[in-house]
Amino acid sequence: MSTLPRPVPAVRNIRAKTTKQHARANATTATATNTSATASPPSSRFYSLFPETFPNGPPPGSPFTFDLKKLRKEFLQLQSKAHPDLAASGNKNRAEAMSSHINEAYNTLRDPLRRAQHLLAVQGVDVEDESAKLEEGELLMEVMEAREAVEEVEDEEGLSAVRQENDGRIGRSIGILEECFGRGDLARAKDEAVRLRYWVNVEESAKGWEKGKGGGINHH
Repeated sequence: MSTLPRPVPAVRNIRAKTTKQHARANATTATATNTSATASPPSSRFYSLFPETFPNGPPPGSPFTFDLKKLRKEFLQLQSKAHPDLAASGNKNRAEAMSSHINEAYNTLRDPLRRAQHLLAVQGVDVEDESAKLEEGELLMEVMEAREAVEEVEDEEGLSAVRQENDGRIGRSIGILEECFGRGDLARAKDEAVRLRYWVNVEESAKGWEKGKGGGINHH
């Protein structure tokens, strides 16, 4: 009496084949994810935290200047979710690290000078050290005159006029940086970031002004 072949081996073969296919698919997905992370530009590590503010990533995809209120709103939403106090006891350290990273990104991107320095740094251009200075005689003369103006201020009204003039310098530098990052001109952006640093230092000196004492400490 003949016996019909048992179909179990075939089922097992199908299951084994399916398992291998899933494994290959998972491996492909993992590889794609790792490749994507590797291929992402370094500056996107900050910009990618705020997709609503920067849907197209860092410049030139997104403009150098943007809506600060929108960034602030997205920052607060992120921190409300990532706050260490909300994390489980086993995830406290990870939550603290993430919260710190979000803070660093926000404080960098909201400040035009730090934003420019960051965008240049991820491209290998360092403008934060003391060697990054401009040698333009006309500019250096203007910087010295601006600092002297702060030192010579005698009252709040005079200080307001000095700060207003310097605000114009800062605004012009930010406008030039907008153009430079928009067209990928890093050499010009570097020079303008150094120039902006001078004007920010003048502003800090004006903020530290005291009647009869002059401005605060200047950083070169």
